[in-house]
Amino acid sequence: MIISPPFLPQSGLASSDETDTDPMMTAVEALEPGYHGVFPVTFDRRWHGGIHLVPGSPDEPVRAIADGEVVAYRVSQNPISDGHIDESTGQEALNTNNGFVLLRHVTDTGDGRTITFYSLYMHLLDLTAHQTLGAQQPVTSSQDTSPTVLAAWLLQAGDGVRQGNGNKVHRKDILGHWGQSQGLRHLHFEIFMTGEDFTAWLDQSRHSVQLGEKHPVQPTSDDWWGHAYFVIPATAEFVARPGTPHDDPWFPVLSAGKLPNDRSKLYVEAYFHKGQRYTRAWLDENGDGNCVLLTPQPVKDNFSDYEYKLYERALAFYSTCPSDGYELLRFGRILTPSPTLNSAQEKATWVAVPFDANGTQAYVDISRTSVIKLSDADFPFFTGWQKIDSNNAPLDANGLFSYRRLRQLIGDAMATAYDVSQDDPKFSLDDQFTHYVQGNDTVRSGMAGFVCHTSSEWDPVNNDQRYQDLDKPDGYFGKCEDTDPDGYERFSGFLKKLQFMDQIPSLAGGKKFWFFHPLAFIRHFRKCGWLSQDEFKQIYSDRRYSRHQQPTPDQLRATYLNPLNLATRKFGLTSQARLAHFLGQGAVESAWLTSMQETSMLGQLQSNGFHGTVINAASTALESTVGHWYGQIPAEDDAWFRSTKFNSHATRITGSYDWRNGNCDREDAQKFRGRGFKQLTGRSNYADYWTFKGWISGASFTASWWTDPAYLAHNRSDMTKIPAMVNDPQRVALPENCLDSAGFYLRFERPYLARHIDQDSPQMAISDVDKQKEQQVSRDITHAINGGYIDWDRRLDYTRSAKNIIS
Repeated sequence: MIISPPFLPQSGLASSDETDTDPMMTAVEALEPGYHGVFPVTFDRRWHGGIHLVPGSPDEPVRAIADGEVVAYRVSQNPISDGHIDESTGQEALNTNNGFVLLRHVTDTGDGRTITFYSLYMHLLDLTAHQTLGAQQPVTSSQDTSPTVLAAWLLQAGDGVRQGNGNKVHRKDILGHWGQSQGLRHLHFEIFMTGEDFTAWLDQSRHSVQLGEKHPVQPTSDDWWGHAYFVIPATAEFVARPGTPHDDPWFPVLSAGKLPNDRSKLYVEAYFHKGQRYTRAWLDENGDGNCVLLTPQPVKDNFSDYEYKLYERALAFYSTCPSDGYELLRFGRILTPSPTLNSAQEKATWVAVPFDANGTQAYVDISRTSVIKLSDADFPFFTGWQKIDSNNAPLDANGLFSYRRLRQLIGDAMATAYDVSQDDPKFSLDDQFTHYVQGNDTVRSGMAGFVCHTSSEWDPVNNDQRYQDLDKPDGYFGKCEDTDPDGYERFSGFLKKLQFMDQIPSLAGGKKFWFFHPLAFIRHFRKCGWLSQDEFKQIYSDRRYSRHQQPTPDQLRATYLNPLNLATRKFGLTSQARLAHFLGQGAVESAWLTSMQETSMLGQLQSNGFHGTVINAASTALESTVGHWYGQIPAEDDAWFRSTKFNSHATRITGSYDWRNGNCDREDAQKFRGRGFKQLTGRSNYADYWTFKGWISGASFTASWWTDPAYLAHNRSDMTKIPAMVNDPQRVALPENCLDSAGFYLRFERPYLARHIDQDSPQMAISDVDKQKEQQVSRDITHAINGGYIDWDRRLDYTRSAKNIIS
């Protein structure tokens, strides 16, 4: 799922907060003023399904947050009036924009996990005012939108609501510019789901989302993304050192401790950012689901460069299968099917967690079955997520928000300083409510986790129920009955000029929807990192392939997308910059997925090397289907691999693979040819991957056998150091290992690469200074992978292209 906010500020994205994993969202969240348009309630205590955003520049375009289809839209030539008279002209003030675009999005968040949601962009600027922002030319096709100009269908004013008629938009496409309502400039922005879509998303066959569950259980599926969370019972050991020597560098000495009583639970969030590990903790003292945040600021782990050294830690403590151990350290559980590590002793995973309000840390074994392991895919309740429906909605008899009941939902501890006596005659209930919400960022933050089941304010069917109190004798218009008898009708008429839901057949009829705080929804799902087929197709597009490509581009993407998503999740490559570099470099190494095993050429073996003429078809046969490595049969012996290689233009490609990268037997150059997304090559690299996966034991061979004097003399028979025995190298050619081995190579054979990538910006560089920095990062990565700058210009180009789509 690739998603971004409706505004994309280009400044203020360099955060000084080292714990901030998404500076873009931090910048956009600053555009939400606390003085109006709060989710999910207006200051006159009615449901408010969206938020208001106020950018710093009037010409900041409103953009689609994700790929989707247009459900409906309205384009107006001029603003409308809310019925108020402009005293200077004596005419009705044209102070409101009623333009909108409603989009429907369907995308993936995991293997077999689909989510369908809607995004609404309301109060879009009228065309007359839009023209003052600069000339806007339509794109060539009326069916298209663009990230630089408005589409033709958005430049044609007309009467009323129009249906989408199959129009598609891509993320970041311009939908218009933000306008005003009743003289107040802002964009009203919503994200919601229908009841049917919400139910389907909560309970799909392989995973049940535990949104709002006060007593979560251990998920049985492998659906995992974002940050890790651990529900730790009071029975867990909180130790200063997990039974290792006092000076063990992997475990700096911390403090032993325990929870307040045997009913207590500790909820811990853990995440990695730019090589470091951070945690937050909540305490549920009585085990009843009522918890208090202990660490408002994330606590940095005492072990520096924790994530950059995760592979080393896995090797040190899980030698039987470092791959399983690596997943335990990253996820708290093994997500790969059929794990090698099974016993409690083998899986012991001691990590530091804060357990009191001072951020004091102790070590806890999170692998224990008594510890529940969750992720952002589960929407943990203690991070603020909770469902608000008819069972717990804080409404009074008039359908208005109750100040007291809202306080109970959020937690009184947050609001004590803002309490006002309801008996105070100087403050109406609306005043108290406004003061409570406006004056407390923590309250608004708490409400951002609400997922609310209610009717849309844009459906006129709900008007009488929603605004009934206004026309009562003691209501706003009821009190003005004598002086303004048509006030409520005029107000209703104005509302209907804005409303539109009754004209969308699939959404009309007073239906209730599930509303999310839009920016909270976007920030949360930006941690997902799981690409859908459509998103992958944009990055590895059809134009990258020849017209007669076989297998077809669609077949290639379908074969490798799921392994790609699993690999990027496992190896921490889901951040925008890391994913862009992984895909950009891999596009060159694998020729856009078409070459997952190195091929040879037919030609002539001459004194200076092998001069190829055409591709050797025998070398292209897929080992994943043939069932043995190419060369295992004597008839497949291929001199190309053990020779210096020249192409058909007599240009030297590369040297011989003999006696390189740990190759030492006659067939090694061919046996350990390049395979996978990153072209794993050479016996030594294969041995590292086989050891990592637990397929061979590190004790079965001599480390660094290539330092043996006989090896250096190319004398195999006299070697005393034992090379690793890898008998089935074709396993790398299996789709699941093509991408897994690539993630392994990038993170562990070249462990400093992630550090290089983390210095890069996730956005495609625009300024000359930023381009120079981006180029240097790409050159460093290219050299680290290949020992040179082979195809560096293409690698940079493909990485920039991926950034443009991902970021």
